[in-house]
Amino acid sequence: MAFKTLFEYVRRTKKTYALKERYQEWFNRAKEIGQEKINEVKKELEAFYQVVEESEIPEMKQAIETFRNWQVEILNSFVYGHSNGFLEGINNTTKVIKRNGYGYKNFKRFRARILFRHQYKGIGLHLG
Repeated sequence: MAFKTLFEYVRRTKKTYALKERYQEWFNRAKEIGQEKINEVKKELEAFYQVVEESEIPEMKQAIETFRNWQVEILNSFVYGHSNGFLEGINNTTKVIKRNGYGYKNFKRFRARILFRHQYKGIGLHLG
């Protein structure tokens, strides 16, 4: 009985890995041709959705629902070369400063600490 369960787990893991690899192929292709042929990228993404639906892996189906909900934004990321990653990094660093400071009572000091941190971010020295 345990062997059968293990075999099923391995089979499902292989299937999931194959889906991940197929997604990676789509993603790499989308990065290459996204700006010129976005309609083709969209068709290939929808074909990937179909393969995932046929796989009957609930977790992958749930991931695809998230993709469908954000499809416009995902496709736009291949058309336009913009990202908010830099700002997200600044926000994350600010939250870490706030957490490590156990809350600042003086907003001016908190603001100064944030500005100081970002001003010297790229120097490579540990100041303060």
